[in-house]
Amino acid sequence: MAQFQALVLVLCVLTSTACAALLFRHYAKVRTRLLLWSACCFALLTANNLFVLADVVLFPEFYLMPFRQVSSLAAVIVLLCGFIWETN
Repeated sequence: MAQFQALVLVLCVLTSTACAALLFRHYAKVRTRLLLWSACCFALLTANNLFVLADVVLFPEFYLMPFRQVSSLAAVIVLLCGFIWETN
């Protein structure tokens, strides 16, 4: 069961990394600021997924919940600020 859990977490990291990379790549072509905000959000979500992977699989003896919460909160704040900034 632990191997399946590790596989799912690694796939989450890879998926969020791919989303961030694709958004950054498209932003480099189009220069739409909302793409930049979204790419930054996904980069922070990648960090969050890395913290989850480290917390659950790699270092279960360490308490990494504050890092997980801060990275996910930062991702949401970045995207929310991007939405607010772009509506004006």
